[in-house]
Amino acid sequence: MNNAIEITNLKKDYGDFSLDGVSFSMPQGTIMGLIGPNGAGKTTIIKILLNLVRRDGGEIRVFGLDNLKDETAVKSRIGFVHDTPCFYERLALKTIKATVAPFYRDWDEDTFRRLLREFDLPPNKILARLSRGMKMKFSLALALSHRADLILLDEPTSGLDPVFRRELLGRLSAVIQDEKRSVLFSTHITSDLERTADFITFLHEGRVVFSAAKDEILERWAVVKGGLELLTEDNRRFFRGVRERAFGFEGLTADAAEARRRFGPAAVVDKASLEDIMYYITRGDHHA
Repeated sequence: MNNAIEITNLKKDYGDFSLDGVSFSMPQGTIMGLIGPNGAGKTTIIKILLNLVRRDGGEIRVFGLDNLKDETAVKSRIGFVHDTPCFYERLALKTIKATVAPFYRDWDEDTFRRLLREFDLPPNKILARLSRGMKMKFSLALALSHRADLILLDEPTSGLDPVFRRELLGRLSAVIQDEKRSVLFSTHITSDLERTADFITFLHEGRVVFSAAKDEILERWAVVKGGLELLTEDNRRFFRGVRERAFGFEGLTADAAEARRRFGPAAVVDKASLEDIMYYITRGDHHA
């Protein structure tokens, strides 16, 4: 399978924060969730990918093209949806479209008009009069109307109500049905990704914790619940994060099979959600 994105040993140093040798690849025709707490480096990676920020080291290839040497060709194949759409608020949607469309050789006016109808977006409406969710739909309509092969979304569902979020996620799933388009979806709302993503890349403090198929992650990782007598020094080292309570503990492991063998009926071993994984790894050992 060809890769839509290949990132190798990516580095960026801001002094108080740095990307430290980030590497991962995203197969073409898939949805990848880029997760992590605020400040993990998700937005920085997207900005570097778009050359809004220059990297200090490493390599990025998009559909096999270097994102610096082949910047024009790469950007012509990317649609970008930011968490806060950056268009002039006092313009009508049709005027914004007229400004954006000439930049793209493959602009498809019929697709744009169809998406406006599907999203219930009147072309004469002033952008400032749209809700946040409707602005996000407009940004997505623009991104999809120039036949982009790669859609980049930076926190697109943050602040949206559940109905808008479900509709947007459904639209993203439909985008990849032709097995050519790909979606990189940066978010801290992990429940959205459990519904739609094929792959997950987890960032923490500028490093990749893991990058793998979602189903593989959810199968391997587990939360173990048991009495404090089980929390020996050896067992504590087995966990990636532990939460202690007065009458027991919960611990995160990346080896569910070994947890079942090690603890047997003395503990409960439940599949970990993406939210569980992010919580225990970012919070570490703590008492409650």
